[in-house]
Amino acid sequence: MSTVVRRAPLLGLPAVLFALITWQVAGHGPLLRLDARLSRAIVHPDRFSEFLSDLGNIQVAVPALVLALGYAAGRGRAAGADRWWLPPLAAAVLMALVPAVVVPLKDWTARPGTPVMPPGSGYYPSGHTTTAAVAYGSAALLLLPWLRSAAARRALVAGCAVLVLGVSYGLVRRGYHWPLDVVAGWCLGTVLLAALALFAGRVSRSTRRSSSGTPSSRSGPSSPTTSSDPAATARFRGARTHRSRSSSSDSPGSW
Repeated sequence: MSTVVRRAPLLGLPAVLFALITWQVAGHGPLLRLDARLSRAIVHPDRFSEFLSDLGNIQVAVPALVLALGYAAGRGRAAGADRWWLPPLAAAVLMALVPAVVVPLKDWTARPGTPVMPPGSGYYPSGHTTTAAVAYGSAALLLLPWLRSAAARRALVAGCAVLVLGVSYGLVRRGYHWPLDVVAGWCLGTVLLAALALFAGRVSRSTRRSSSGTPSSRSGPSSPTTSSDPAATARFRGARTHRSRSSSSDSPGSW
């Protein structure tokens, strides 16, 4: 329960922000005017921004996730982890859910593109941003448990953040999306990744409990007779002999 409460802001705050932005987009609210001014100040199509935006393509992000899925599954299986296949499977299902969530929202909001884009609609939320956030973020979540040093873990998280921010910048700079489209993609990606992190955490805790085992209530604590210290064993045997001689009604109970 403490883990759920600790990570609740990762689910609640982005969800609320996404709802507010969607309300503004669907109702053509005043926030869109600020969005348009910000877009005009940033848009400058060039090859570098196009390259950055391409990192959010399914053809690029999904293969990167597949590599992480295979590595995490292989390491988990080799280590003999219980239900090693479950976190990679959950990440794959989460990636498959992205278009199932994004496409209906695009159809419903029917937001037109920026002036540099051809006439059309369906630009909100940004599918490239959501794809990049979920693909690279899920890959980081799967690889983190197998990194030994804190420096390597920090580098992985930083690299994932740089990739997502690079895709986001490229999309706005190139004019493929309005800034609010990208922010909405961040919100969706954060909610989905937080759900995956909660699920993976529960699986990890369950695996640790099952692998460590729990002492049986019938057997109780380990008996001193199992000690590897011969002196302790001799003292225990002497204590049992003394008790049995002093009181025949006392049975030597379990320690």
